[in-house]
Amino acid sequence: MSSSSTTALLIFISFILQIAATTTAIGVNYGTLGNNLPPPAQVADFLATKTHIDRIKIFDTNPEILRAFANTNISVTVTAGNGDIPALTKLYAARQWVAANIAPYYPQTKIIRVVVGNEILQSAVKDWIYNLVPAMKTLNQALVDAGFKDIKVSTPHTLGFLEASEPPSEGKFRVGYDKQIIAPMLQFLRETKSDFMINPYPYFSYSPIMENYVVFKANQGVYDKNTRITYFNMFDAQMDAVYSAMKKLGYGDVPVVVAETGWPSAGDPDQPACTLENARSFNWHLVRQVKARRGTPLMPNRRFETYIFALFNENLKTGPTAERNFGLFNPDFTPVYDAGILKATKTPSTPIAGKKYCVAKAEADDKALQSNIDYACSKGVDCKPIQAGGACFDPNTVRSHAAFAMNSYYNVFGRNDFDCGFAGTGVITSQNPSEIVIAFS
Repeated sequence: MSSSSTTALLIFISFILQIAATTTAIGVNYGTLGNNLPPPAQVADFLATKTHIDRIKIFDTNPEILRAFANTNISVTVTAGNGDIPALTKLYAARQWVAANIAPYYPQTKIIRVVVGNEILQSAVKDWIYNLVPAMKTLNQALVDAGFKDIKVSTPHTLGFLEASEPPSEGKFRVGYDKQIIAPMLQFLRETKSDFMINPYPYFSYSPIMENYVVFKANQGVYDKNTRITYFNMFDAQMDAVYSAMKKLGYGDVPVVVAETGWPSAGDPDQPACTLENARSFNWHLVRQVKARRGTPLMPNRRFETYIFALFNENLKTGPTAERNFGLFNPDFTPVYDAGILKATKTPSTPIAGKKYCVAKAEADDKALQSNIDYACSKGVDCKPIQAGGACFDPNTVRSHAAFAMNSYYNVFGRNDFDCGFAGTGVITSQNPSEIVIAFS
């Protein structure tokens, strides 16, 4: 074998090994506003040994946490506080910050990113807003000067920076921030090969009539007339609205990171969205979508680095009850619900005797069933068997095809009872769908 062939083979093997070691890109926001939370060393051990979580984001540079995650191979994103922003525009101050908050821990602790502030563009402090990009640039320079070239700099945003978000194709940034702040920020991110970080929360757009759409349950979808794309969940729509806004400024190539998203499992009586089922459905499907590298309609086949909010229920957080119940885990490490991130977790379902199937209710009409077919087939279910010439094409009725599509979706997505909702037209049964199809043919 020639030397050039050997080199090519080694590069290929290295590439394959890199793919094999590819992380899940599922992270959590690790908050500490609780008086009953376990020590960071226990948290680090739990995440490393018991979960598929391979990255955390913290809202400060807590030394105890940074020491606890040393040599765990869990990636860490740290935060420079909002109040630090004006000072960080000065290089000497940025260097001091790096020396105090990064140098003692890196590279033993796998710090991959420093975020400057949190949701600054939504703040009322103009000094923070207009110094944000200069602080990001200066901090990046301080990291490079210290030899930490692998640590990237970014900042998370709420979707409040969008002037328009519906339909997704018409997404655009607020006038006044678009060209003055966001465009220079995106240019910086492009130059430094960093990421644009956003906090999409379908939870905050919840309405009872849109419940299935916002928590990844089967629904009829929302149509974007400009792209002729039907969106079947709000998360994808929000992501694509941001992408459209970036593209309008000429920065559609900058990668996107989901810095926060999640759903509370409990709330006050006037917060009907805050249920265990909604939280489980949202995060379970979110995790599957990230792992499957599905991307979104306008950003297909991408694996978005995603940080779920939050790791624990935090009993000292202020505000409505929901604020204290975004956690995936209780302080004793028991899961609040199964989001599909525990290594030893089996597919969540409500056990009943015998085989379970998802079928259409008898009263479901053809329009609803066709919608179920369209939804299931759009979410990765193999629908070739119910296409002309397919093994399950006959009998050629909407109900027959719906029986196949709905039950296939139910099985593909983990046999969760909530995956057989289909906007109230699905039901769990122990009767084989083929028998039900025959009965109604």
